Amino acid sequence: MDADMDTLATALYVKTDDALKASPQFAPLRPAVGIDPELSDAELVTLAVMQALPGFTSEARWLRHAREHLRHLFPYLPRQPGYNKRLRGLAATMSWLISMLARDTTLWTDDVWVVDSTPVECGRPGETARRSDLAGWAGYGYCASHSRYFRGLRLHMLATLHGLPAGFALTGARAGERQVLPGILADPGLTSGRAGQILIGDKNYFGADFEAGLAQAGLTLLRPARKGEAERAGSQFFKPLRQTAESIFDTYKDQIDLERHGGRTPAGVVIRVLQRILALTAAIWHNDRAGQ
Repeated sequence: MDADMDTLATALYVKTDDALKASPQFAPLRPAVGIDPELSDAELVTLAVMQALPGFTSEARWLRHAREHLRHLFPYLPRQPGYNKRLRGLAATMSWLISMLARDTTLWTDDVWVVDSTPVECGRPGETARRSDLAGWAGYGYCASHSRYFRGLRLHMLATLHGLPAGFALTGARAGERQVLPGILADPGLTSGRAGQILIGDKNYFGADFEAGLAQAGLTLLRPARKGEAERAGSQFFKPLRQTAESIFDTYKDQIDLERHGGRTPAGVVIRVLQRILALTAAIWHNDRAGQ
């Protein structure tokens, strides 16, 4: 690993370790009496982020790489089954860390958010769909942006113009954007004190009741006009800002392999998606704190 990655890993470990000591309720549950793990939760989080950033989609391959190149950072490294098991237990911790790191950046106060969703495929063959542990959650949907059908889930993302995740949800493929976004915004810490916050979305974010609910929360929605509607305010910004949303998802898919997650169970998919969101958040947090 290069020096920049080592610096990020060290900063993230220190931040995570201090945060978990200050808020132990967010650490994974562990019996009061027992053997302490040789790899701490903060080290495990750091190891998971370092796996996602260079694009290691195989846990076994990543641990072989880490044993050869990262012993100076991690004197003890678990085997793949133990790493996978402990990683699955970190879902709530990672979700909290994403929010905590995002709030610790200067970008958190941005007054413009973009919102969109993207497919997270989970296997295409019909036999896979019937026999998979994801059956009943993962389903078939259509991605208009890429003009393709897919089987899997859908990641709904609320982000700043710099790509910093502000809120997110992982849903079935057919979950509507208008139904999911209010749930994301239900977090009082997300919208509190943000009167006049601008929210930019595509044509799927429409409806009188939906827009009235956003306005009541102090959010101003900008979206392109649908067929038959008069031109809406802010239309001159939609084209460049839609490219921003596409760029954010392109980072997830091409740089940190969102759709090559390899998860075969609900818990496996969730933790791998959270791992990638945390990796992007940690990179933005580190660059922001370092003035890069």
